Amino acid sequence: MSDVAIVMGSISDLQVMQNTVDVLKDLQVSYEVKVISAHRTPQEMLDFAKTARSNNFKVIIAGAGGAAHLPGMIASSTSLPVIGVPVPSRYLKGMDSLLSIVQMPAGVPVATVSIGEAGAKNAAIMATKICALQNQDYELSLNGYTKAMHDKSLESGKNLD
Repeated sequence: MSDVAIVMGSISDLQVMQNTVDVLKDLQVSYEVKVISAHRTPQEMLDFAKTARSNNFKVIIAGAGGAAHLPGMIASSTSLPVIGVPVPSRYLKGMDSLLSIVQMPAGVPVATVSIGEAGAKNAAIMATKICALQNQDYELSLNGYTKAMHDKSLESGKNLD
């Protein structure tokens, strides 16, 4: 039983979405990873979205590139929060993905993060914050993660002269 579902439209998206996995591991958040395509496996995508809540997921992180329909299609089929990660595309460098995910019609929200690795990491942190509303262990993990970033930032400037 996992709190966060990480889905991506293609296995080639794993290069970016691995950042989501890594942060969730660091934060000790339970997750599952799946490849589900809005275009190649639409029925499986709908089945996943419609059963996500009953499968005890709390948040869905959906990474997609190009036309990037996956986050929006999942959001249209579940009441769970969906965080969209725009995966960089070959020709438009992820701008197509970003615009596709962020321009959802009223009533079908997808929380959208930045393109690529930073967005994938931020999606994991945002999902953890959502889950931490009901899980104090996640809140403690977030506090430790934030303190580690703080300390690393301070340490990085100590040898400047």
